[in-house]
Amino acid sequence: MTTLHDARLEKLETQIAFLERTVDELNAVVVEQSKQLSKLQAQMRKVSDAMDMQELERIRATNSKPPHYQ
Repeated sequence: MTTLHDARLEKLETQIAFLERTVDELNAVVVEQSKQLSKLQAQMRKVSDAMDMQELERIRATNSKPPHYQ
């Protein structure tokens, strides 16, 4: 009877160790993806700001001031 319990206990411990390793690996992937996402968001903000500035400059260039403002 003890051998059966020992075998079951060993099997459960093995499964728990496997699950812990899997969780650690998945956590590392999530951390890496979080870093990549932060970088991409920063780049997206820069591109968006640059596009906004280009659009503003385009609007300013096409809308000249009336003669009485010059």
